[in-house]
Amino acid sequence: MSALAIQGIWKRYGPLPVLKGIDLAIDSGEFCILVGPSGCGKSTLLSIIAGLDNATEGSIEIGGRPMNGVAAKDRNIAMVFQSYALYPSMTVRQNMTFGMECRHVPKREQAEILDRVARLLQIEQLLDRKPAQLSGGQRQRVAMGRALVRDPLLFLFDEPLSNLDAKLRVEMRMEIKRLHQRLGSTIVYVTHDQIEAMTLATRIAVMHHGEVQQFADPDTVYNRPANLFVARFMGAPPMNTLRARLIATNRGMVAELGDGTVRLPVADVPDSYAGREVVLGVRPECITEPDRRLAENGLLLDAAVEMTEPTGAETIVLLRLAGQEALARVAPDIRLRPGDTAQFAVDTRKLCLFDPATERLIGVSP
Repeated sequence: MSALAIQGIWKRYGPLPVLKGIDLAIDSGEFCILVGPSGCGKSTLLSIIAGLDNATEGSIEIGGRPMNGVAAKDRNIAMVFQSYALYPSMTVRQNMTFGMECRHVPKREQAEILDRVARLLQIEQLLDRKPAQLSGGQRQRVAMGRALVRDPLLFLFDEPLSNLDAKLRVEMRMEIKRLHQRLGSTIVYVTHDQIEAMTLATRIAVMHHGEVQQFADPDTVYNRPANLFVARFMGAPPMNTLRARLIATNRGMVAELGDGTVRLPVADVPDSYAGREVVLGVRPECITEPDRRLAENGLLLDAAVEMTEPTGAETIVLLRLAGQEALARVAPDIRLRPGDTAQFAVDTRKLCLFDPATERLIGVSP
């Protein structure tokens, strides 16, 4: 039985569809992330799961129990909001126990639960402070603590880290992952941040224009994107997508790029595809400086450097490949300047092919 089953969910505002037939089944203990650009419908879907909004069509079950028409307070869920939503006049202790007070949990049990959760989140020393006396990270811990004291069937997180600075987001991301590993709870988490999705999720639902484009584990979403939208959205920098034509040779099928000066071998493509126009997908990390690792699986080629972007740990290079722009990742000690022509190695083991008409994935090199 799924912890959360979403079947045929549509949401319309007047004639405008915001969600278009969403189907998802999330197992108990999963960390499912809804990711996509602003306006794709992910927060609307979370609100419907929470009971804060109603679907136009479709059904939702939590723990095998139908939720259509069930009020938010009766769904046995806990939600962590982007804005923290703490009561400013209450102390941390009061914020965390308020829900238990409303449910008439005995005082002794409240104290035991509060002590356990405060130790888990390392906020014991903050219990007598008010939200105005806390940093952003501390407030987010308190917001999570208020959810954890519930022990619900389902945790819902609505972009909980978007208000934090970059360093704190990394720290809190690790805390959330550590909590999930300790508790084994079922979590549905909304974000537009691909890094959060890749590092936290057991499965990712990539959304666009109110539809789920792909629902799979992070490795599959990254290495076998279902379509061009997923390929271009997931990854920083995103996957290079280049115009190509498939040509059959006596050594197998190759993808000829743009002006025909670059040919890359591709596998698992039937001969019937020969002569077809395709979109070739190659991750930036698959275009790098030559090394022994790529001796057997790489193809050496020369390309003109148009721009470099040092990041410290690596350098992102914008180059021109057979007349088309592409991004590469090279080691930080590789000194390249705009206007240089340099040799790069292309790892052909993870090339993706997409149909330019349907934009669907048609093949992946093993």
